Amino acid sequence: MERSPLHQQVDTLPDLVLAMIDNLVTAVRYTFTPALSQKISRVFTTGCGDSYFAPLNAELAFEQLAGLPCEPMTAMQFARYTVGYLPETGQGSNLVLAVSVSGAVSRTVEAMALARRAGATAVALTGSPDGPLGQAAELVLETAVPPLPAELQGQIVPGTRSYVASQLALYLTAVQLGEQRGHLTKAAANKLRRELAHTAELMAHTIAQSDKVTRQAAETWHDADQFVFCGAGPNYGTALFSAAKVLEASGDTAVAQDTEEWAHLQYFGRQVPTPTIFIGAGGRDESRALELVTAAKTIGRRVAVIAPQGSALAAHPDVDFLWETAVPTRECFSPLLTCLPGTLFAAYRAQLIGEPYFRGFGGGRSIEGGGGISRIRDSQQIEEIRQ
Repeated sequence: MERSPLHQQVDTLPDLVLAMIDNLVTAVRYTFTPALSQKISRVFTTGCGDSYFAPLNAELAFEQLAGLPCEPMTAMQFARYTVGYLPETGQGSNLVLAVSVSGAVSRTVEAMALARRAGATAVALTGSPDGPLGQAAELVLETAVPPLPAELQGQIVPGTRSYVASQLALYLTAVQLGEQRGHLTKAAANKLRRELAHTAELMAHTIAQSDKVTRQAAETWHDADQFVFCGAGPNYGTALFSAAKVLEASGDTAVAQDTEEWAHLQYFGRQVPTPTIFIGAGGRDESRALELVTAAKTIGRRVAVIAPQGSALAAHPDVDFLWETAVPTRECFSPLLTCLPGTLFAAYRAQLIGEPYFRGFGGGRSIEGGGGISRIRDSQQIEEIRQ
């Protein structure tokens, strides 16, 4: 079977990390100066779609590495329901990081403009620094990805490269804040940066280890029409991202759920053989994931796990398919690896059922403005903070 356009994009991700890491380290150091870093007392991260999932995944990194409380939320939640109630801890002490690859998503632009109006330090992470988001921000951290090889250009493919770029930028920002605020030593911060660079090699290993088995799962589950991805902590965002790639690639109903919440909700689903994928990094969630794999198999679910090689979750006897990730990696950086198998599965699923990505923008949809009638980029924006 030939590599589909989405497979080919996944294959570029290790080289993308190597191509971007040094420039991102420099850009982050330039943006987050000691004076700025030391006045920050809380971090809010926001965005839409993949640009929300990446900040959600980075929450643990900001709390663990920067020593700062972090609140990730969708741009709608932040702009319409939260910005009016930011903690009154001093001008610029609330850091708001708004992520948008295009720099033109209305809700994220709205969130950035209102954050700045509320007295927060408003920083845009975007691939289009001159776009509306960059213009609304106080500072811009550019995350533009290098162009694809010529033979891969011109394809409209579910996002992967920009998602990885956003994750890298957020993790490096957490490390920079931790170093500048004295939460990390310079040596510890540099070690973390080297770990992120080494992730490129781990990503290549993960793709090689999980490619064949994700294809086998897609072939075996050919009859399925819905999929459930479960993750916790930094990998709840991975569950959302993986479900999003299935929706975008094959159009199937795909649901993301917190690992614990699966036991309270999807456990009672009527469709017995629903494929259910538990995502872990061999970290704090592993004991609960082990229990729930057993529960899922007991009620007839078809089960895969995304887990590190050699972990207890990877060795669970009730697992139908192991989508293995490379080791070692720390839990807060694990989404750079755990995002890969679900994307490969989505690529194979679309390829096997012959479904065009994004439904070919048919059925009343339009590619214009990121979705036509959905008005992702030209939606009405509010200009006043609501309380």
